[in-house]
Amino acid sequence: MNTAEAKRVLEAALICSQQPLPVRDMRVLFQDALGADTVKSLLHELQNEWAQRSVELVSVASGWRFQSRPEMREYLDRLHPEKPPRYSRATLETLAIIAYRQPATRGDMEEIRGVTISAMIIKQLEDRGWIEVIGHRETVGRPALFATTRQFLDDLGLSSLDQLPLADDPVQRAELLASLTHIEDPVQLANANAPVADPADLPLIPIDTPETPEVSTETGDSPTTRPPYA
Repeated sequence: MNTAEAKRVLEAALICSQQPLPVRDMRVLFQDALGADTVKSLLHELQNEWAQRSVELVSVASGWRFQSRPEMREYLDRLHPEKPPRYSRATLETLAIIAYRQPATRGDMEEIRGVTISAMIIKQLEDRGWIEVIGHRETVGRPALFATTRQFLDDLGLSSLDQLPLADDPVQRAELLASLTHIEDPVQLANANAPVADPADLPLIPIDTPETPEVSTETGDSPTTRPPYA
């Protein structure tokens, strides 16, 4: 199979897939006859070939996918004029704390925000697939430790947490997360399926970043919390 034909196969698979495709899955298309480096090289060539089109090939946390360019959003939204569900400022700020300071317990989030965080907010973010429990802190009550998921990175069009924009406080971070979803209203996230959370806007009390806690399972003392998106 020559290079041109291999790129056509990759292009067809990516366009037809409803989820990002990792390189290991794309190698199956060629019965592993092509190495990972060769597949990545072909993908970069495809990226360049689509550079001037309205659709782009991007790498996100779960793999590679085709997606519309941001400037096309205004037009594509006309196909779905209904308003998406809204997220409160409290929800976005809670998500920002987890994203930037993970792993974090609910107590950590409440200390940073200076207010009690509704269980509905946590459930909403879990239902959306953006956060998950990855372990428990070895302290009284063994509170759950939350971290973001691959789905969170995929939805924001990122391949790793290192690509999150820098920000100094929770308010800025919440606004940046909203902007990454390409919305005009900072309390509204597009294409969200989760139920509406408590809309109350609560005050913020920024504090210094807490140290990452040690975590373990119930059967031992060694850290066993898996890293996010492992």
